[in-house]
Amino acid sequence: MKLATWNVNSVRPRLELVLDWLAREQPDVLMLQEIKCETEQFPAQAFEAAGYGCAVVGQKTYNGVATLSRTPFEVTNASLPGFTDPAARYVEISTQGLVLGNLYLPNGNSGGEAGYATKLAFAAALHDRAEALLRANTDFVLAGDYNICPTAEDCAPGALGPDDALVRPQSRAAWRRLRWLGLTDALRALHPQGAAYTFWDYQARAWERDSGLRIDHMLLSPRVAERLHTATPDRDERDKTRPSDHVPLIVTLSERP
Repeated sequence: MKLATWNVNSVRPRLELVLDWLAREQPDVLMLQEIKCETEQFPAQAFEAAGYGCAVVGQKTYNGVATLSRTPFEVTNASLPGFTDPAARYVEISTQGLVLGNLYLPNGNSGGEAGYATKLAFAAALHDRAEALLRANTDFVLAGDYNICPTAEDCAPGALGPDDALVRPQSRAAWRRLRWLGLTDALRALHPQGAAYTFWDYQARAWERDSGLRIDHMLLSPRVAERLHTATPDRDERDKTRPSDHVPLIVTLSERP
């Protein structure tokens, strides 16, 4: 089973890039963030023609998430339980014996301390959702743009200042709290060391200098982690014409026993 997560940074102007990528990679599920359009404006017909059903939670201009699946699915949540902010940041489906939570965690650098508090509130609600799924003995994946660099190795030297919301101690503590539930960071489970960036800013020639960040993640529940086979950022996408500033993170799982 092949899963992918990708902050596409506006789906409509990058529709052909996404369709080309789907045709090449043929994932079973692709979780998109920052689609930046209302639900009704999402190009669902184009993806359906490519063989994917769509679960979409959008809003005008900002945020928005969409999960594309080649197999039938049920939408289990169109927002993150326990998170009351109205922004479109979470959609959850059930397919092939898995619950897949697609998330766009707030950046936290805008809106002052209130904006940062919203970031931490989302992370706390995500922790509680993961805990509830574990208590229900559910196999699940929580994937998306977490807007957190878990360790210093996940941020290129000089890419961010120490007070940036992506690296503040409270952000990293929220990540660890999720991990301590028993969840597996898919990429680091297979590649425990070294740069594995998923984001390069458009400014200051960040891509050319490889001044990147690892902020797109997949966390796997215990039984799903036992099936983990590969985990790889698709760096080639960042070198395309008019790319997103993020690249897809691709994870493959072996078949269930």
